[in-house]
Order: sequence, then C-alpha cells, then structure tokens
Amino acid sequence: MGKLYSMKKALLIAEDEETTLSLLRDVFDRPDLVVHEARTGGEAIRIIDQNPVDVVLTDLKMPGPDGLAVLAHARKTHPDTEVILMTGHATVESAVNAMKMGAFHYITKPFSVDEVVQLVDRVLELTSVRKENTNLRTLVRGQGGLENIIGVSDPIKEVLSLVRKVADTNSTVLITGESGTGKELVARAVHYLSPRSYRMLVPINCSAIPAELLESELFGHVKGAFTGAHITRAGKFETAHNGTIFLDEIGEMSPHLQVKLLRVLQEKSVTPVGGNKPIPVDVRVIAATNKDLEEEVAEGRFRPDLYFRLNVIPIRIPPLRERKEDIPVLAAHFIERYDREKGRYLEGIRKDALEMLQRYPWPGNVRELENLVERIVVLKGHGWIETADLPEKIRRSEKFLKTAVPVLGESGLDIRAATSEFETALLRQALHIANGNKNRAATLLGLKRTTLVEMLKRKQIDEREPHPRSS
Repeated sequence: MGKLYSMKKALLIAEDEETTLSLLRDVFDRPDLVVHEARTGGEAIRIIDQNPVDVVLTDLKMPGPDGLAVLAHARKTHPDTEVILMTGHATVESAVNAMKMGAFHYITKPFSVDEVVQLVDRVLELTSVRKENTNLRTLVRGQGGLENIIGVSDPIKEVLSLVRKVADTNSTVLITGESGTGKELVARAVHYLSPRSYRMLVPINCSAIPAELLESELFGHVKGAFTGAHITRAGKFETAHNGTIFLDEIGEMSPHLQVKLLRVLQEKSVTPVGGNKPIPVDVRVIAATNKDLEEEVAEGRFRPDLYFRLNVIPIRIPPLRERKEDIPVLAAHFIERYDREKGRYLEGIRKDALEMLQRYPWPGNVRELENLVERIVVLKGHGWIETADLPEKIRRSEKFLKTAVPVLGESGLDIRAATSEFETALLRQALHIANGNKNRAATLLGLKRTTLVEMLKRKQIDEREPHPRSS
C-alpha cells in the first residue's frame, strides 16, 4: 500500500507576550497545521526565510523589527503568504498603513478566540485555493496576453491600445460587447498586464448562479448563516484580495445585489452573509455585459449610481461583422489550433469560401466562427475548406445577398414597394439567423428592440415563422 502524505498548512505566530502566545498555541494545536513560533520580529523574519509559511499572525509591537516590518518582508519575499496583524495599540493610522502594505486583516486585543480562528481559517482556505490553482494560473497567464486578442482591423487595434493604457492602473473597467466577442480575453489581458498579475484573476458569471446563491458566492458566509452553511467560507472578493475580480454578465445582477455591490465598491470591504463585521478587500473590478446598460438604467432595471461606478474605463469590443478583415486571420488561427489539438491536417480555406465567411453577419461572433472551424476540422480531417463544407445557413444567407437587390429595367419600378420588400426580407433574415430572438435580431439590424417590434407588427411578420428556403 502506498504511503499517504498529508498536505499540512503552515502558520507562524509572532508574539512576545507569553500568555497570548500560549493561548494561540493551544488554539491552533491541530493535525492540519504546522505551527511556528517567534517572540521577536527578527526571529519571525528568519522563520519566513527558512520555511514555507501560508499565514503569519503577528503582533504589531515586538522586540526588534515590528509587525509592519515582518509584513513588509513577507510581502516582498513571499507574495502568496498572507499576514494578519494583532495589536493592543490600535490606531487608525497603523491600520491604514497595514492594509496599504498588503495585510489581509487587522485585529485588536483583546480578541475572541472564535474571531481569530475564523479569520485564520478563512485565510488558510484562500491560500489553499491559490495553491490548487498555481498550475492553472500559469497556464492562464500564458493565455492572458494581448497576443490572444487576434486581429488586424482598426477597431481591434483601438481595443488593444486601450488595454495597454489602462492595465497598469487600478481603475474599474466596464467591457461591453455582444456574446462571443471575447470580453473575457480582454479582461484577462488587463489583469495579466497589470501590477496585480502575481495574484489571482477571479471570474464569476453573474447569470450562471441563482440570485439567492450569488451573494454568498461574492461575499462569503459565516457558519450557520443559512441551511447548509456548515463552515465559514470566503467569497470571491476575498479570494481576489490584492488581485482582480471579473464580474461577467453584470447586467443580470438582481437589484438587491446591485445595492450590496455598490457598497463594496464604495467602502472597499465585504460583509459575509450572516456576519456583522466588514472585511477590508483590495480588489480591482472588471465588469462585462452584453446588454446596453444605459438602456437598462433608463428602463429602471440597473442602478444608475452602480453604472457610473463601473463605467470608469469603458471598453467596447466590436462585433465580428464590424471587423471582417479579421476573419481570415482568425480562421487561420483556429485551423492551426484545432489541427494541432485534434490531430488533423486541414491546409486552409479556399478563396470563395473565405469571401462567403466575410459576407456572413456572424450573430455568434468570434465564438461562432471558432465553433464552425473546429467542427469542420474534426469532420473533414484534411484538405481545404470549400464552400460546400459551410453550413446551410451561411450558404442560404449568401443566396439571399445575391438576390436581394432588384434590377431596375426599362419599365422602372416602384421604389417605395421595393424598399418595403427589401426591409421585410431583411427582418425575416435577421429573425432566422437569430432563431426568433428579437433582442439578437434587433442587434443584427442595428435597431432598438422596441423599434424592431413595431416594424414586425406593422408588417404583420410573425417571428416564429420559418425563413423561406432559397431554391
């Protein structure tokens, strides 16, 4: 039978008062912990240099270097080590200095044993998450640079320029764009080009988690806060401390949580569900949405004060139909990737097939193009992508484009009737491509949803009717 290795975590207690040290020694005498002790700042620094330490619990006032010096040394030599400061000489100035220097938290004496245990356990959980994600973070960092935002068009060059300008600031960024345009790629580039890149980028999809659970996911909860809360858990904001949190689909957040998020942005602290003590957090916020938040504000579905808090640096990702010159570059990139991943040998795309791809409106944007290329690479396996390999909806769209404009003959035509017919055909095609989704159809036509609905009613078009097939 193989030998079992325990993954113990290491805690350093730096405290010169023997009574307090003895109390903490007894409290943290647990099988899951290796506990180091130091009675001076110099001894604490030596232990940090000679041993892996996950958490430092240090007194502020000690012989030799003080707790702030221990904090500074830990932050400089082991950025993943978290530090909690204790003191019986609490001042606002020392608390602010500690947090500015990167302390995880700051507690004052006398403290309750439960308070210290909950705080240390929360930090240990965060360090565990970070260790488990070390390999993933390395991989993602390799996928997080500007080189992964592919394109040669002017609109995408503007995005890249903006990312470079804002990355090294702490400003909140709001990324807007349709689904499939690559908003998370831009968020990753902002984080990994920033001074926070050594810490975690924590993504959370606000539309993928039920509203009643999202608050706990974001802000954490204390033991017993609700049915099933058997242990205290840190939220995403705490996990992202000194790093970046990426709030995807922020437009789906409930009004109740919008209020709480606004408070977090204003106060730079979170209060776990069921708790009553705010926890300071230093987190850069990047939010993203495929909705028009200005319209959501006007309709009363999104708080204007939160919108203005988020919209400090707006970055709009253009849809693929606005950057058609990027399609050849993207297609070649995806062919190379999936040839390599799937063990296939496609050589490229024929010119007429590529031109057809450039004329298609791409309602699913880059993600739709990537999925299409992956499917063709897997199914075809080798050779060149021909027009016959493209899906029927793309070829049908092409036939529509070739026959959509009427020919003006000797007898002339009624321009009003021709324009109306053309408009009707465009509406039906947009509904077909969008699978009847009015929001998506409106976006494809550059219209507001209300305008599209009015046009459908006026022309008596049923969005559920099938698009007529071209012969």
